[in-house]
Amino acid sequence: MHISTASKISGLPVKTVRYYADIGLVSAPCRSEAGYRIYDDAAVRKLAFVRRARQFGFSIDECRELIGLYEDQRRSSADVKRIATNRLAEIARKQLELKSLHDELEHLVNACKGDHRPDCPIIDSLGNRQNPIESDPAP
Repeated sequence: MHISTASKISGLPVKTVRYYADIGLVSAPCRSEAGYRIYDDAAVRKLAFVRRARQFGFSIDECRELIGLYEDQRRSSADVKRIATNRLAEIARKQLELKSLHDELEHLVNACKGDHRPDCPIIDSLGNRQNPIESDPAP
């Protein structure tokens, strides 16, 4: 099938399908006599697999490793679980960061009167170099 059909079936934009083939994440497709990329069902399944893995936030390198495990019928599920467990821990860490940001911003929004005066604790906090929620303080 042509790239446009593979794109529709896998749920990925054509540009992404082309990129994944170019970087070797999925096997480079064969080409028609006219030079068009031709994808088989196995390649489309891998593209859909990568799309889903990317939705979970797996990196390209992690997707490459997962694809390798997907193709290896002798794989150990422990290897797959290790990758997924690491991703789960990263999601949990980000959730804590987001919760902290949410709570701080909620506090600032509630502290702001939102009236015609220029006083604003939100602006004051954003301009405060000692702000505890800064992740990359300036030197």
